[in-house]
Amino acid sequence: QVQIVESGGGLVQAGGSLKLSCAASGITFRLSAMSWYRQAPGKQRELVASISSGGSTNYAASVKGRFTISRDNAKNTVYLQMNSLKPEDTAVFYCNAKPYYSGNYWGQGTQVTVSS
Repeated sequence: QVQIVESGGGLVQAGGSLKLSCAASGITFRLSAMSWYRQAPGKQRELVASISSGGSTNYAASVKGRFTISRDNAKNTVYLQMNSLKPEDTAVFYCNAKPYYSGNYWGQGTQVTVSS
């Protein structure tokens, strides 16, 4: 059974930092593209950052230079380091796993709230 579990969300002041973690099981993690999405109230879910199985990364323009996505294949975990947080970063952050062979899996989400 596939499980995608996010952690690390919380409340932080503007300018602060948070590090999200996403632990995956039930998939061949090293062969999976991993991504972080977010959804703010009243808005559509949007891609924040992604990392391929080979380690190539991609970022939304709004977070480039502030967020860093990384992965640890030994721990089946992907991370999102978020620095210089802004109130507009407030959202539920979701982890997504796409194994190259098949499937598209989501976690339950973790709330990030940035106060001004």
